Amino acid sequence: MDPAQVSGKTSEHVLTYADGSRRRVFVTLVETPYPHGKLIVSRTDTLGNITQCNPSFVEMSGYTEAEIIGQPHCILRHPDMPAAAFRDLWDTVKAGRQWNGYVKNLRKDGGHYWVYATVVPNIRDGQIVGFTSVRREPSREKVIAAEVQYRSLS
Repeated sequence: MDPAQVSGKTSEHVLTYADGSRRRVFVTLVETPYPHGKLIVSRTDTLGNITQCNPSFVEMSGYTEAEIIGQPHCILRHPDMPAAAFRDLWDTVKAGRQWNGYVKNLRKDGGHYWVYATVVPNIRDGQIVGFTSVRREPSREKVIAAEVQYRSLS
């Protein structure tokens, strides 16, 4: 994340991912409202690298499609999201089951947006070949509850 692309007051965080890699991010308190009536859709390979995304994904992430394709989906991980939530997501979908949950995503500009996500494995000939994530507008009450729950897991 380039700090020059982040405007306003920021806090710096270092995120450590499941594979041990680390990334420095700059976060603002600016929330981008979810686009009413739209779905955010992306597909990844089995390692979580983005292979496809729709225009709503591009718009909400703040990245261009060229910047985001091929990147690990965790590029959107907000530091307020506990690792336990993503462990549960990956354990569930790698076992061939659907996962649903509330996720706070980090935008390229350091802001964030909340989604209600459904992630499903893409299965071909009995093998998982990737994952599809469809996000929809979350209810504000559920977001507030998720924020409380996630603070207790951090």
